[in-house]
Amino acid sequence: MVEEAIVEHYPEQEMRCPVHLSIGQEAAAVGTCATLDQKDLIVSTHRCHGHYLAKGGSLDAMLGELYGRTTGCCAGRGGSMHLFDVEAGVLASVPIVGSTIPLGVGAALSFSQKGQENVCVVFLGDGATEEGVFHESLNFAVLRQLPTIFVVENNYYSVYTSLSARQPQRPLSSYGVAHSIKTEEVDGNDVESLRTTTAELVATARKGGGPALIVATTYRWREHCGPNYDNELGYRSIEEHEDWLSRCPIATYRQKLFDLAIFSEEDEKCMRAEIEREIEASFTKAQNAPYPDPLTAGSNVYA
Repeated sequence: MVEEAIVEHYPEQEMRCPVHLSIGQEAAAVGTCATLDQKDLIVSTHRCHGHYLAKGGSLDAMLGELYGRTTGCCAGRGGSMHLFDVEAGVLASVPIVGSTIPLGVGAALSFSQKGQENVCVVFLGDGATEEGVFHESLNFAVLRQLPTIFVVENNYYSVYTSLSARQPQRPLSSYGVAHSIKTEEVDGNDVESLRTTTAELVATARKGGGPALIVATTYRWREHCGPNYDNELGYRSIEEHEDWLSRCPIATYRQKLFDLAIFSEEDEKCMRAEIEREIEASFTKAQNAPYPDPLTAGSNVYA
């Protein structure tokens, strides 16, 4: 709902940064982060909104950042692709593909050296598995048995290029086998499967059992960068897109809760109303907040 509101407001041209939406990929963020404590860390990518919110990041701070205001989690200096929040345990979100993978491993190394039972989750896309630093990081994490969980959100596309055009026909889980790392393939649209799988691997990592790799298959509904749909570009078929829309992680889980009589339509109506009020209030706060003083542009920048 937050990202749908971003879609609605983005054409107003007040969010002066690109946005990479995770609509369709919500289960991977929620199922994974639901297993973590506040002191655990995550690192994310350009598509970081879902991870940030699922880890407990402030909606006010996130929207303030999108609007470039002082209330943003980076004081308006970073924008949509740079969400950092120490209190929530969001170590970094960076758009350079693969760049945050070694940051997550470094954080896990720090935990290990200090004897802390914390873990670091590294979110990455299928495209990042083609970067050398991914393999270097897996190798080092296994070598030092670091408490790192690598979560590959495989949405099958790197911008407009499909996985089949970029890699030979093989499962991404084969990377885990090659690096002798515990590996699980999970339906990335099934929030309960993700939570169960991640919880087991996180518990093992906390006790010194080493890193793990999760490959979560999912799908990006909207364009790579921006609020719209882009099927007219022809890089994916309408049939493929519609098939994945029918697998919506939110809609399928909602129906499951209905079937189990855990959740009702009235419950959903009340929940939606509450969330809508929260979202509206956060947008209002962001739009009314001040911009950073230009004279502070050099603050916290060191030579």
